[in-house]
Amino acid sequence: MKEILAIIPVRGGSKGIPGKNIKLLAGRPLVAYSIDAAKNSKYVTRTIVSTESPKIKQVVQSLNAEVVDRPQELAQDETKTAPVLLQVLDYLKQHENYEPDIVVLLQATCPLRDSKELDDAFDVFFKHEPEGCDSVFSARMVGVTHALWRQNPDTGDYEALYDYRHRPRRQDTDRHFPLLRETGATYIIKTRVMKEVKDFIGKNPRVYFDGSCIDIDTEADFEKAAELIKQRQVQKHRA
Repeated sequence: MKEILAIIPVRGGSKGIPGKNIKLLAGRPLVAYSIDAAKNSKYVTRTIVSTESPKIKQVVQSLNAEVVDRPQELAQDETKTAPVLLQVLDYLKQHENYEPDIVVLLQATCPLRDSKELDDAFDVFFKHEPEGCDSVFSARMVGVTHALWRQNPDTGDYEALYDYRHRPRRQDTDRHFPLLRETGATYIIKTRVMKEVKDFIGKNPRVYFDGSCIDIDTEADFEKAAELIKQRQVQKHRA
């Protein structure tokens, strides 16, 4: 059986919504939903929250979840997520000689990702693993388009994101090149690959299509997520 570690990075210094990660959402701390998703997964064998905040640590421990203390230098506004995951792995290796086969990153700001959706993402991973798949990330379709351009923020120049000298037909690009956006909810990756690439998406990823994710960033997001959680609870009660 594979050892699968879920890591939930939760920083205390949220500026948009102070205390966001432990703010109550439908009566529970926001981080609790990701902890539940991991603990109720049929694949995840261990769940750890990474935080530098004593207050968050206290809340997480009250939810019966493990905490690995995060160094302050990895809890800054500009800190990227991958070094936080690698610090957890280094800590566990050094202190417990523990090294999982697979790591799954769960963002606490995506509370609608439950254990079923998490396990569905793992099913995609294990289905494609024999083909060389080394990672899976959740994404949603954002439409199909062609003839994309962007403006360079440094120069102000406009740059094409396609070869406009060999302009494809719209119907061809629409059929073959749908656009996807990472939802941020779930990232699954083999540990050895993550250590090699220093990231949570590998060299040969697959996609789990997630249609329900809300990435909470504003008070309006909180309100919307709370309403959807209440609707789920009503549906489960009726079932």
